[in-house]
Amino acid sequence: MKIYFLPGSCSLATKISLTEAGQNFEAIAVDRATKKTADGTDYLTINPKGYVPALVLDDGSVLTENPAVLAYAGSLDKTHALAPQPGSFEHYRLLEWLGYINSEVHKNLSPIFRPDNSDEIKAAARALVTKRLGYIEERLGAKPYLMGENFSVADAYLYVTLSWSPRTGIDLSKLPRLAAYYERCRMRPSVQQVRKAEGLAP
Repeated sequence: MKIYFLPGSCSLATKISLTEAGQNFEAIAVDRATKKTADGTDYLTINPKGYVPALVLDDGSVLTENPAVLAYAGSLDKTHALAPQPGSFEHYRLLEWLGYINSEVHKNLSPIFRPDNSDEIKAAARALVTKRLGYIEERLGAKPYLMGENFSVADAYLYVTLSWSPRTGIDLSKLPRLAAYYERCRMRPSVQQVRKAEGLAP
């Protein structure tokens, strides 16, 4: 199994999830500008969409898009801690969280990363994401993780988006439950291991 990634990007969530599931995988870096992999392969021949993650299974099948890739990674955990058993109501609750994080948090952060966007556009995006995170703060309540006691693939995804806060200007101190949640996720061995492998600060 191969995971194509950009250091520090959303693909970090897949690597965290696969590590949590005890899976062996080969991580292959992609150059953002040239779309070439570390060995010179044209990444567009693997994923024509051009972005990460892309998960290539042992039979050659390619899976893309965060909700799908993370749901698959979760299915590899036979304890069902990372993802509830398919067909259960809790499994659909997990898909609900993956959809929300993908469309309402991750995608709404995109304007902040674009250098050609005005300060007004970035401020509007920042305000919208803060509002969306406020909903998560409320839903999180006193639970340690989004789904309850177990760290799930949705937590891996949300953690990664929160880890961008210093770059996006999102102030987590105004969301104390999420700030504590972020620290809880950050200290997990899988997160520390994957960050170290990508050369990121602990």
